[in-house]
Amino acid sequence: MRSEYQIIVIGGGHAGAEAAWAAANLLREPHSVALVTANPSRIGAMSCNPAIGGLAKGQLVREIDALGGLMGLAADASGIMFKMLNTSRGPAVRGPRCQCDKDAYAAEVQRLISSRVEIDVIAGRVDEFLLEGDRVAGVRIFPPESRAPLPVTSICAAATELESRAGDLQFEQAETPSELRAAATVLTTGTFMRGLMHTGETKTPGGRFGEAPAIGISKTLMDLGFELGRLKTGTPPRISKDSIDWANLPEQVGDVEPVPFSDLSEPEHFPALAQHTCRMTHTTHEIHTLIRANLHRAPMFTGQIDGSGPRYCPSIEDKVERFDRDQHTVFLEPEGLDSDWVYCNGISTSLPGDVQRAMVRLMPGCAQAKILRLGYAVEYDVVRPHQIRATGETKRLAGLFLAGQINGTSGYEEAAAQGLVAGVNAVRSLRGQDAWMLGRDEAYIGVLMDDLVTKTPTEPYRMFTSRAEHRLLLRADNAADRLTPKAQEIGLLSGELGERRIKRFRQRQDQIARLNVEIDSRRIGGVPLSKVLKRQEYSEHDLLDDLAGTYDPGVVRTVLADRIYSDYIVRQRNEIRRHRDLEQRALPDWLNYEQIEGLRAEAAEALARYCPSTFGQASRLEGVTPADLSLVAVYVRRGRRVHGVSP
Repeated sequence: MRSEYQIIVIGGGHAGAEAAWAAANLLREPHSVALVTANPSRIGAMSCNPAIGGLAKGQLVREIDALGGLMGLAADASGIMFKMLNTSRGPAVRGPRCQCDKDAYAAEVQRLISSRVEIDVIAGRVDEFLLEGDRVAGVRIFPPESRAPLPVTSICAAATELESRAGDLQFEQAETPSELRAAATVLTTGTFMRGLMHTGETKTPGGRFGEAPAIGISKTLMDLGFELGRLKTGTPPRISKDSIDWANLPEQVGDVEPVPFSDLSEPEHFPALAQHTCRMTHTTHEIHTLIRANLHRAPMFTGQIDGSGPRYCPSIEDKVERFDRDQHTVFLEPEGLDSDWVYCNGISTSLPGDVQRAMVRLMPGCAQAKILRLGYAVEYDVVRPHQIRATGETKRLAGLFLAGQINGTSGYEEAAAQGLVAGVNAVRSLRGQDAWMLGRDEAYIGVLMDDLVTKTPTEPYRMFTSRAEHRLLLRADNAADRLTPKAQEIGLLSGELGERRIKRFRQRQDQIARLNVEIDSRRIGGVPLSKVLKRQEYSEHDLLDDLAGTYDPGVVRTVLADRIYSDYIVRQRNEIRRHRDLEQRALPDWLNYEQIEGLRAEAAEALARYCPSTFGQASRLEGVTPADLSLVAVYVRRGRRVHGVSP
């Protein structure tokens, strides 16, 4: 096993895979990236819902793809139901989503990773960093631990774990403790840091079902002075497809003309898999009564769980307690085309097994349902993200980058976005290049990273369209127009896939230009088409029908959205220009907020805690007012003269 790399990535989840992929795109040298994970066969595993995208999350996936990432490619290769959400509303808030075959998704991620000569996959466990002063210079790697023991109450006796197969993925295994050295390390531990799973009163160490937690890394981080927190997430029971009475359950169908996530997906080969429908059922008054009668056995109500859970995706026991409703919708989503497993989306729970079985069998269509795996909650350690920069690098230790749920986020898409940012900046740091960041006006990824470093999550952070103040500009349909040139500029578009992406982008830009010329020259009933497009009665489908076969449908959607929003886009761009000076104006490292005369204690505390890099970031900190920033600006001007720095 090699001992020297340029980049080390710890963890093979969605953040780790994207970080390794981005680093490989930039480095383009064989054996330059080490991807260390406890179980290589679980690289790209969909631990919870086997779905990609959704509202705002779909925008993240499109942005990852535009930047040369792998999530969109894997989703298109494994999607079994594609659906554009929010189609009744404007293009700015629509979100592409697909239900995936979970094994096919993991297999595609592993295939992509194995195609890169830059990436060496190593089966092992990392508990320690190698330090050189205040810089991480590598890691100490240990043989992977065996699986976590499974309590008999957590799974029906006849059920087995459905694992993705490693296929052609080649990897080495750490047989003895050894050292790996690299200029930068990306840590993506997901829910594994001191992970603890709960089903009723049963507690099992683990980051996800059947897999051991990462214990040592939490202690290492605390010993290094990092502030850790505790969060929780959960998952619903899975039931056997053959035990469900599907006949009278309402059907949820995908789009007749599905839209791919990746710009590289060829129309003639998309979708790649047969398409499937989902069904809907619901909870009942009887179920709610059962849950209320057993809240004293629910870990989140007994104090057994310390971590805060997601407010936007609460457990069913939390829904019943908080909302006065007769029923809650439950989506029965297949986990794969050849799988007997069905994901019960909407009843995430950590109630005891007997309650879960009774609850499931009271849902319409599920009277004979057989539970293959009980739902459970998992709580885990996170690093409070005020300790990282918007690049993913920690402020305490140079060369150490964090990405994914370790930063207090939730969701595959948020994790992958952070992984891409961390992977890029890890390479740039070893090359001595300036940090690479995206602004809030440039990408949802920019919003995500900025939110993390200006707001410490008290619950797992999830991306929403409402978080993006410039969402008219940051649509799913124009991700390539916004970000592919940036990817090309910094060198992310390498190899055969990169060349294809550049070619596809140029073709798209040519079509956009030609379509705009045609729109400006055409008239309908004597009225310029450019004016007709702004009428509500003239729909996207009308334009697509008029231009069928002439332009790519994605090009038509983008041009139409730009025309519809044109007046608002002009205002938004003007607003961005007005605020750009404040947004990009740097705060120097030598600032001592406690020494600023007249600065309120609350503001000084917030500024010292988060150490914002720009006035823009500082303006979004809770407890910091415009008056506070005026005092800081005066202090900076005076300090620049003292430090001999030109204003």
